[in-house]
Amino acid sequence: MIRPVLLSALLALPAAAADAPVPETVVPRPVVSIIVNPETGLPVTYVGTVAARTEADLGFPLSGTVAERPVSAGDTVAKGEVLARLNPEDLDSALRAAEAGVTVAAAQLRSATDARDRAQVLARRGVGSATRLEDADRALVAAEARLEQAEAAVARARDLRGLATLTAPQDGVVTAVMAEPGAAVAAGQPVLRLAATGDREIVIDLTELDVAAYPVGTRFAAHLVVNPEVSAPAILNRIDPVAYSATRTRAAHLTLQSPPAAFRLGALVRVTPAAREDAGVALPLAAVLDAATAAAVWVVDRADNSVHRRPVTLGPEVGGFVVIASGLAAGDEVVTKGIHSLEDGQVVGPRVSE
Repeated sequence: MIRPVLLSALLALPAAAADAPVPETVVPRPVVSIIVNPETGLPVTYVGTVAARTEADLGFPLSGTVAERPVSAGDTVAKGEVLARLNPEDLDSALRAAEAGVTVAAAQLRSATDARDRAQVLARRGVGSATRLEDADRALVAAEARLEQAEAAVARARDLRGLATLTAPQDGVVTAVMAEPGAAVAAGQPVLRLAATGDREIVIDLTELDVAAYPVGTRFAAHLVVNPEVSAPAILNRIDPVAYSATRTRAAHLTLQSPPAAFRLGALVRVTPAAREDAGVALPLAAVLDAATAAAVWVVDRADNSVHRRPVTLGPEVGGFVVIASGLAAGDEVVTKGIHSLEDGQVVGPRVSE
């Protein structure tokens, strides 16, 4: 009875082994990563517009009625050219009144001078009293003061008459008009807007990532959209500190360096950052381990698909991004998500872009 049982058990072993589950091969998980280059994750070209570096609203420092405005929006004007005039009737009347006051004060001064001279002669002869001479001296001083006051009033009236003519403080282009001839304007009310043509700049929009990667002083090459052969160098001068609420971008101002005349105000241009050997790498702050102490990132070695922790030096931080000043080289693959679940030497799967 024992032999048949053993034989049946032995015959059943291969079937049982065949039915046993085969362990599955562990597939390395993919990683979200980016490939490092001098402007990692940044667009290469930006589109902007040429704008005046200086633009101001111009008006009269006194109230009145606009009598003439010989320029219109879009006109190019030279420094000192007349832009607008106020009705001068009231100012002319005030000037004539002030000039008449000078005539009266001069006549009074002559009379006071003659009276003082007579008082001196009489005093020397012993006919006139000393009191009378003192009164004449005081009257002469008062007459001289009235003449100075009248002359000052004339000077002020002439200045006001000159302020009734609005002239261009510099070469520029009239970009907007706010008052037509016949309109009454208050003191300081804008009449037109003048954009200087001397210094021009390019205005582009940058995201937080762009702002982190491009510090002030970064050089760009600008090309006209309508004619890419026309170009000029530009330098990043400043970035607005407040982002637009709708787009969450900031306006960056690039100063043009000796641009051709074709770079007119309002022209569309394409700007490309110039290659820099010391350009940093902008990475999401979430891709950096121990950013406050010993900063490091996970770098993937595709020779064996393993990840390794690499120390880096951090630069400026803007928004949710940080510039990696050193520690990475062009072509390095850096893991940007799930960094806290990795181990040094761990094998990972293929790269997945964000």
